[in-house]
Amino acid sequence: MTKESTTENLDKEIAAQSCEVKAVWRQYFELCKPKVIALIVFTAVVGMFMAVPKPNLPPMDLVFFACLGIYLAAGSAAAINHIVDRYVDSQMARTKSRPVATGQISSKNALIFALSLGAISMFILVKFVNSFTALLTFISLIGYAVVYTMYLKRATPQNIVIGGAAGAAPPVLGWAAMTGGLDPHFSDSFWLFLIIFIWTPPHFWALAIYRRHDYSKAKIPMLPVTHGVQYTRLHILLYTILLLVISVMPYYTGMSGQFYYYSALVLGLIFLAYAIALFFSDDEKLPLRTFVYSIYYLMAMFAVLLIDHYIHTDVRVKYLF
Repeated sequence: MTKESTTENLDKEIAAQSCEVKAVWRQYFELCKPKVIALIVFTAVVGMFMAVPKPNLPPMDLVFFACLGIYLAAGSAAAINHIVDRYVDSQMARTKSRPVATGQISSKNALIFALSLGAISMFILVKFVNSFTALLTFISLIGYAVVYTMYLKRATPQNIVIGGAAGAAPPVLGWAAMTGGLDPHFSDSFWLFLIIFIWTPPHFWALAIYRRHDYSKAKIPMLPVTHGVQYTRLHILLYTILLLVISVMPYYTGMSGQFYYYSALVLGLIFLAYAIALFFSDDEKLPLRTFVYSIYYLMAMFAVLLIDHYIHTDVRVKYLF
C-alpha cells in the first residue's frame, strides 16, 4: 500500500467519524424538540421584556442566562418525554423516527442527558437569575415530564387541558426572571399564562383529529379517540371562543393598548373562522391547517404584545365587570 493510499484511507476514516459525531449530535439535539422549545423561549422572552417598564430594556446578561436556563429545562423535559413515550412514538407515523423510539439513542443515555440538562438548568437559574424562577421552572419541568407525560397522557382525554399548565408557564418564568416575583404587576403575567393555557387544547386537538388513527393505535386516550371527532370539533370551537375573550383581557386591564387589542381581535377571529369551518367541514386536511395556523397565531400574539408594550401608554386602568 502506497503512502498516498494510506493517507487517503485515513482521510476517509476521519471524515466518516466526523459525520458520525455530527449525526449523534443531531440525535441528541432532536431529543430537546428544538422547534417546540423555540416557541417556548420566545414567549418567555416576551414576558421578560414586558416585566420591565418602558422605555427601559431588561439587562441582557440576565435575559441570556434566563433564556439558557429555561431552554435547558424545557430540553430536559422533552428528553424525558422521548424516553417515556418511546413505545408510543414507535407506533405513530409522526414520531416513529425519533432517536429513542428507533434505538439510535438508548433510554439510559437519553436519561443521563435529560438529567444533566435539568441539573445545569437549575444551577444557571439559581446562580445567575434567581431562586424563585428556578423553583417555578422546576415545577413546570415536573409538571410536563412527570405529571403529564407519565400519568395524564394515558389517564384521561382531558390530558392536554390539565397538562397544558406546564406549557403555559414560560411567560411567567420570564417575568419572574426579571423581577424575582416582587414586581407589583407580576400578576399581569397571569394573562400571558392564560392565553397559552386556553390556546393549548384547540391547538393540540386539531392535530389529534388529524392523527387520531395513530393515537388509537398507540392506545392514547386523546379526545377524538375517546369521544369522537365531532365532539372534539365542538370543544375546539368553544375553546377558541373562550380564547378570543381571554386574549383581549390585557387591553381591558390596561396592560396593553389598542394596537394589541385590534391585532388580537383580528388574529382571534381568523382562528375562530378556522374553528367554525372545522366544525362544519369533513375536509381531512383542515385539522392540520388549523393546527399550523394556531402556531402562527401564538407567535403573532406574543410578537404583538411585545411591540405594543413599547408603543402604548401604560395607564393600568382597572375595569369593573
